[in-house]
Amino acid sequence: MRQHQEIKDKYPDAVLLFRVGDFYETFGEDAVTASRVLGIVLTRRANGSASYIELAGFPYHALDAYLHRLVKAGHRVAICDQLEDPRQAKGIVRRGVTELVTPGTTMNDKLLENKSNNFLAACYFGKNTIGLAFLDVSTGEFIVAEGNSEYAAKLLQSLNPAEIIVGKNQQKEFRQHFQSGVYLFALEEWIFTGTYAHELLTSQFETHSLRGFGVEDLHTALVSAGAILHYLKDTGNPRLGHIRSLRRMSEEDFLWMDQFTIRNLDLLPAAGSPDHSLLGVLDHTVTPMGGRLMRRWMIFPLINLVRINERLAATEYLIREQDLAGLLGQHLKQVGDLERIVSKIARGKISPRELVQLARGLEQMGAIQQLAGEIREDFLQAMIRDMEPCPEIRDRIRREIAEDPPALITAGGLIREGIREELDQLRHISRSGKQYLMEIQQKEALATGIPSLKVAFNTIYGYYLEVTHTHRDKVPAQWIRKQTLTNAERYITAELKEYEEKITGAEEKIQVLEQQVYEELIRWIQQYMASLQRNGILLASLDCLICFASNAIRYKYRRPQINQGYDLKISAGRHPVIELALPDGETYVANDITLNREDQQIIILTGPNMSGKSALIRQTALMTIMAHMGSFVPAVSAEIGITDKIFTRVGASDNMSTGESTFMVEMNETAGIINNITPRSLVLLDEIGRGTSTYDGISIAWSIVEYLCRISKARPKTLFATHYHELNELENAMPGIRNYHITHREAGNKVIFLRKLEPGGSRHSFGIQVAKMAGMPDELIGIANEVLGRLEEKSGHDPLKESLKKAVLPQYQLSLFDAHSEAFGRIRKLLESIDIDHLTPVEALVKLSQIKEILR
Repeated sequence: MRQHQEIKDKYPDAVLLFRVGDFYETFGEDAVTASRVLGIVLTRRANGSASYIELAGFPYHALDAYLHRLVKAGHRVAICDQLEDPRQAKGIVRRGVTELVTPGTTMNDKLLENKSNNFLAACYFGKNTIGLAFLDVSTGEFIVAEGNSEYAAKLLQSLNPAEIIVGKNQQKEFRQHFQSGVYLFALEEWIFTGTYAHELLTSQFETHSLRGFGVEDLHTALVSAGAILHYLKDTGNPRLGHIRSLRRMSEEDFLWMDQFTIRNLDLLPAAGSPDHSLLGVLDHTVTPMGGRLMRRWMIFPLINLVRINERLAATEYLIREQDLAGLLGQHLKQVGDLERIVSKIARGKISPRELVQLARGLEQMGAIQQLAGEIREDFLQAMIRDMEPCPEIRDRIRREIAEDPPALITAGGLIREGIREELDQLRHISRSGKQYLMEIQQKEALATGIPSLKVAFNTIYGYYLEVTHTHRDKVPAQWIRKQTLTNAERYITAELKEYEEKITGAEEKIQVLEQQVYEELIRWIQQYMASLQRNGILLASLDCLICFASNAIRYKYRRPQINQGYDLKISAGRHPVIELALPDGETYVANDITLNREDQQIIILTGPNMSGKSALIRQTALMTIMAHMGSFVPAVSAEIGITDKIFTRVGASDNMSTGESTFMVEMNETAGIINNITPRSLVLLDEIGRGTSTYDGISIAWSIVEYLCRISKARPKTLFATHYHELNELENAMPGIRNYHITHREAGNKVIFLRKLEPGGSRHSFGIQVAKMAGMPDELIGIANEVLGRLEEKSGHDPLKESLKKAVLPQYQLSLFDAHSEAFGRIRKLLESIDIDHLTPVEALVKLSQIKEILR
């Protein structure tokens, strides 16, 4: 227990798995944690004369399963093993921590997901910016970025790090800005300094400066990157040769989507429903690195027209050359996870089977490169020609490593015959041992005339010759007697002893020599790290392009026309996720949609509940994202101007953790949209204003539409789905606003949704019919119809409609409130006194509360 405590003192923040015999044991608080997370029995054991300590353990061979659960639960785990053979140890066996596993640094295949990066992140708050760094230790990908809190939140959500490092003095600030639920680890404040970070980074990359990476101006981001390197070395990761470069991620290089948009559009799989996402539909890559790259392409779509068209042209070519694409895909399937294999080579922790997989992957890469001459598409051909199959690596692995090697180096039999003469001799001794012993037995039996002579072995005397008492008079004088039994005598000879030394030491020497040959091979391969990593990137890109081509053929996607204009025109567009989820035999109803800055900048979309309004606005955004990824889109044709930002405000949910209501969340997100739009933005608004009273909601929705159309200089393309049919009046008030609705057909008291988009507004929501379809009792539906009838009778003169008719005059947007009354005059003065540019959400609520008081 003293030994355990000494080691635990060095790793106070980790669960210590302490090897005792055939078990890993945990003690004290670690035992309580392990029992809770792993569901194993918690017991107590006497620790001295008057105290007890908690104890929980599991068999050592179950380590991988239990380690996986501990790390996934967000715990750092220190694995403490026996460092010497218990049979040879004097006193207590020497123990030490052989591995410290954390959520962000693990290299265990069972803890990693094939098609997802496992990022370790660091965050540093500077004076004006937030610096972020992301490193996937399993692949060597190192990314730095900096910006405001909104950009930082988007990156943290998109890259989804398994672990985040912060300074101890900035923990509170981090939790104030970003989501909870992530695994956070705090380091000392002195680690987060520019000088120390520069020293660590230049040492890692063996450069004098960081100018070659184009990141020297990202001061706060580099501080975070330095903290990551410090953390890796502090957690026992000295071999980081696969981390060879630093990549800048700039907000200006990609189509911007905030964290709400990524969530609202279901771009990434949600827990329990991986197929109901755009990634689930598009990702049919055949390599793990291709899957990881597909995810990044989706979260960070391009806005560079040249690069987008390169991907589109390559995809189009692969569609035309389906046989070639199929052949390339067959080779890719056999490559394996080259990126993670390379990182294991750098760390010296690659298994023999993974090394053989590397050779197989390089062989397939050579076959792919041989096809380059058949390719008549420049971008695709250049990509394949840039690959380096490294035939010297492939050949040496094939020459030295067995075709079907064991999983572990220590298992033996992994090095081929003829590589080292001494190794071959030892193997001959080991394999021919029984035959040689039989030869000794026969030779001695013949020489002595003892027919019953036999050679045997035990752990005390080793190999010996056994003679029954009947023949003991025939034993030669030079034999040495070692043991007398009831019926026999046991002897040894010089020859037998010499051979025993050879045969008992052979297995151990074989293991040592095989390990030497293996480690020499690994060190030799490490000089090719840069080429191997580049191969991984190129293969992943090729995998994604072949996947795009396959999707286009399978789902009947078409090439979008991307240009530098501002318009969006989609003919017969479909929702890529919903159309695959339809029952067999049901066809998705395609729709046309056009948005431009002249006569159709904003579409007010109305229609019944469940008619498909939300699907229509989402599919417009998804097709825009797919086009910017370089993918074909689910439409007959699509012309899409370069889009720099996509904003969505859909759904309704309370933010209970901060005490914000549905309406406050809605207003916060909408304000974020209004304050960040540009002329190239695409804005999707669904049911804005429904979190408050009808009049308040209509007023806010009206003012947002008018602001986007007439007040804002950006005038972004906007789709606005609403149940506020009063907003249809805006079409007559301002050029650029057009009404559309989703069609339906009424049959008695039922409604049939036709899902087709048509010009003109709708005046019905059919909420009661939808409630009936949901299974509400007939009595409840009957009451609802009676109440609706009474309300419609009383609505012959609707003051709201009269106000809206006046509001459509080309006046200032707040003319909505222009009524000849003292109350509305006071409201106008109150609104005119507000400094909108500096209005906080809380102040906005206070002002709304004051307005409601005036109206009472």
